[in-house]
Amino acid sequence: MKLKQIIRIIEEWAPPAYQESYDNSRLLTGNADMEITGVLVSLDCVESVVDEAIANNCNLIVAHHPILFSGLKSLTGKNYVERTIIKAIKHDIALYALHTNLDNIHTGVNRKISDLLGLRNPQILSASPHKLMKLEVASPEEAVEPIKQAVFEAGAGDLGNYSDGWFGVQGTAGFKPKAGASPTIGKIEHYMSKPEMKLEFIFPTYLKSGILSALRQVHPYEEFDYKLILLENTNQEVGSGMVGTLAVPEETGQFLERVKKIFGCGVIKHTDITKNTISKVAVCGGAGFFLLPTAMAAGADIFITSDVKYHEFFDADGKIILADIGHYESEQFTKNLIADRLSEKVKIPVSVSDTNTNPVRYL
Repeated sequence: MKLKQIIRIIEEWAPPAYQESYDNSRLLTGNADMEITGVLVSLDCVESVVDEAIANNCNLIVAHHPILFSGLKSLTGKNYVERTIIKAIKHDIALYALHTNLDNIHTGVNRKISDLLGLRNPQILSASPHKLMKLEVASPEEAVEPIKQAVFEAGAGDLGNYSDGWFGVQGTAGFKPKAGASPTIGKIEHYMSKPEMKLEFIFPTYLKSGILSALRQVHPYEEFDYKLILLENTNQEVGSGMVGTLAVPEETGQFLERVKKIFGCGVIKHTDITKNTISKVAVCGGAGFFLLPTAMAAGADIFITSDVKYHEFFDADGKIILADIGHYESEQFTKNLIADRLSEKVKIPVSVSDTNTNPVRYL
């Protein structure tokens, strides 16, 4: 199977357009046309993971965290980043990372955490604005169905658990072809009007080019009227963190013990126990302190994340329990999430890395 086919599967699930501006989710090493014999999935890509890939005949490593966040000016092996890249290239191993784009989708990292905790009806905690557009286009009645079919296939009208969504309103269009035009209907320098329908479709912003291309291929007019509108609406399928409820409220101490067991935490750092029971839970894998105000506004009893600094614990202000379970601990099951997804889609071996890449140790 070619690498580009695997990349297409990954990016249809977690579009690179959904990564944060500082991120580097992409193919990091390798040629998109190379044949892949096996895939190793890991949270991080370090030298020991490349060694594991070599031993298991895997020439593609898919990692959550990019080994490259910024440009390299030399490759001399002076640090673990350069040594990892050199070893991967030397052994013809491709490296691919999907990081914050996987964090930001409804079926991504935070959904995995929510499922492990048994949260019901998990929803994006902080949905992203400016991720949706609306296309408005006028169409002769006979072209309505071909246009709908074309833009649906390009991804329009598909949001959440619904597909093929559209809106239409009848109207009348008028125009006069000028000299040099090749009108589908009408005559040069003769004004005409006819019934038309205005069609509206909503779609994720990153699909704009493909949808316009599909529209141009099927619209019967030489020139046609259309409008693209960037929406303020939040896309409930895209954003940071997740919040849900437990099937049965749990005593706070027992809940924290359960979290510790599920995620194998060396320790859980948390604020004062200001809630006797836990019912509503907010989560964010990795460094998610920035979502604390949103978790509080959502009415969560506890916010589980990592990388919380000393003074940041004060910001819980007795209104919510803030729990830091560790960065690696919060995201460790991401590799299972990715591997399960790929195993459903590809016919080559996909394995989960056995290497513990957590750089933190506990006494």
